[in-house]
Amino acid sequence: MKTNENFQLSTFNFQPDKRLAVVILNWNGRALMEEFLPSVVACTPGEWADVIVADNGSTDDSIEMLKTKFPTVGIIRLDKNYGFAEGYNQALKHIGHEYTVLLNSDVEVTPGWLDAPIAALDADKTIAGVQPKIRAQRNKEYFEYAGAAGGYMDRYGYPYCRRA
Repeated sequence: MKTNENFQLSTFNFQPDKRLAVVILNWNGRALMEEFLPSVVACTPGEWADVIVADNGSTDDSIEMLKTKFPTVGIIRLDKNYGFAEGYNQALKHIGHEYTVLLNSDVEVTPGWLDAPIAALDADKTIAGVQPKIRAQRNKEYFEYAGAAGGYMDRYGYPYCRRA
């Protein structure tokens, strides 16, 4: 296990030579991970992508559950809860993938979820970020508008929604 003063990197099945890292920030989120992580693991192509949970100083048994139920998931263990933005910033210092997905722990993904975003990034090297359309969890026929995440992004990188 690689360590420094504020993190530990579990190295089982973590291969930073893969193109993409799906990074999920966790803080005492065992129940959310048990519900949503199965779709992320099943629908993320393991040949070229790593799924990594950045644990933000959890005090529950999240890490033990991950090791037992999701042995292919890499774990970055931060020494304390850095909050949302800084937790991701701390985790991102320790990965070296070409592309990175920051995924909330309460997101269910579907087969092919990475295909269009990666194709867009590969086709145009001037693209710096992409955002998928996000379906509502309770009614998948509708878009999720929390935080105005309607599948569009303005020229400054801010998400917005558009009425049909």
